[in-house]
Amino acid sequence: MSEDAFNMSIRKFLKEVGVTSQREIEEMVREGRTGGKKLKVRMTLTAEGTDLNHVVDGEIELP
Repeated sequence: MSEDAFNMSIRKFLKEVGVTSQREIEEMVREGRTGGKKLKVRMTLTAEGTDLNHVVDGEIELP
């Protein structure tokens, strides 16, 4: 696999993760399934067959 194809594959995956994650969060907020002024979030990235376990914690300010 070329470096360009590899980079495009990663970008495609990350775009899907970003778009679908944003939709899920927006839907939850619209339905009122949150409490408070901030939403604590965590994204965990794993890769089957590897020891990859990358965790990103954050907060999203709510409207």
